[in-house]
Amino acid sequence: MGMTDANHTHDTAGAHDGTGTARPAADTGVLNVCEMFLSLQGEGARTGLPCSFVRLAGCNLRCDWCDTAYAREPGTDMTIDEVIARLAELHCKRVELTGGEPLCQPAALELMQRLCDLGHEVLLETNGSLDIEPVDTRVARIVDFKCPSSGAAEANLWSNIDQLWAGDEVKFVLADRADYDYAVAAMRERGLIGLCEIIFSPVEGLLKPAELAEWILADGLNVRLGLQLHKILWPDEQRGR
Repeated sequence: MGMTDANHTHDTAGAHDGTGTARPAADTGVLNVCEMFLSLQGEGARTGLPCSFVRLAGCNLRCDWCDTAYAREPGTDMTIDEVIARLAELHCKRVELTGGEPLCQPAALELMQRLCDLGHEVLLETNGSLDIEPVDTRVARIVDFKCPSSGAAEANLWSNIDQLWAGDEVKFVLADRADYDYAVAAMRERGLIGLCEIIFSPVEGLLKPAELAEWILADGLNVRLGLQLHKILWPDEQRGR
């Protein structure tokens, strides 16, 4: 997806203000944008499909496996109209908001609503710690619940599960067997099975995809093994892919 949290070198960089707290744009009608680009969807149910990405700056978490730590730094303030105009130049009706954490910025809700009104297929990748209830119901929410190795599992807002429907996705990034067992327990105990698409994504260099595949098959799980297509296609490009 939008490379929010899964491929994965250990990160110790701070957030905008050094406290781990995101800095939203000063004006609620303005978005602080890290980058915008056209690529192929790298993860999830839409892997391989063209997609425009709006990466917003700022995050409320400091996940150990974050691969977009640069998105914590201040970006460029843009009005919603400016973002929409830039998206028009990318000529792709599928748009994903990612980060960072998009829901840290209030104007993200209005942007998603307006994009839906314009006929876009809109996706939101969010870290699972903030309430998704205010998000327009036409938006497909990709909720990246955190596992213990990320250092942020205590931030999971499990009540978000009550807002999910079949068009949404849930992702777990896994570094080891303990993370896998945690994700499986969450699936079974919190009613995720059969609710929406579930993706298990291995941390590169720590958990071999083939090993994760064997666990999934041994346990008979109906989940998708998620590999990051953009990392395979453009392994040397760290931004804008």
